[in-house]
Amino acid sequence: QVQLVESGGGWVQAGGSLRLSCVASGGTVSSNAMGWFRQAPGKESEFVAVISWNGATLYYADSVKGRFTLSRDNAKNTEYLQMKSLKPEDTAVYYCAARRSRYISKDYSEYDYWGQGTQVTVSS
Repeated sequence: QVQLVESGGGWVQAGGSLRLSCVASGGTVSSNAMGWFRQAPGKESEFVAVISWNGATLYYADSVKGRFTLSRDNAKNTEYLQMKSLKPEDTAVYYCAARRSRYISKDYSEYDYWGQGTQVTVSS
């Protein structure tokens, strides 16, 4: 059973940067699409960014395009979310996810493995 563990969250002032990491264990995710979703208090889960199994296809939410960069290192079973120019509205719990498919999906219900989440707080 694949387990995902996120790290890198924290508190940052608006305009700052954070880098989230997600490491998979218990199996390889080199053939799996992966992604990040987030959930702010009182709001529904929101798609952030997804990446295909080989990194060739990426898709970003409009709200983060140009500020966030998703990448993966299959040799390390890890994906990364580099977040720059952070805004208070980026405050949320960020979840790493992987699905039993090589190809991306923006629908969180199509992901099979989830991390426990890491809190990102951006102050104004």
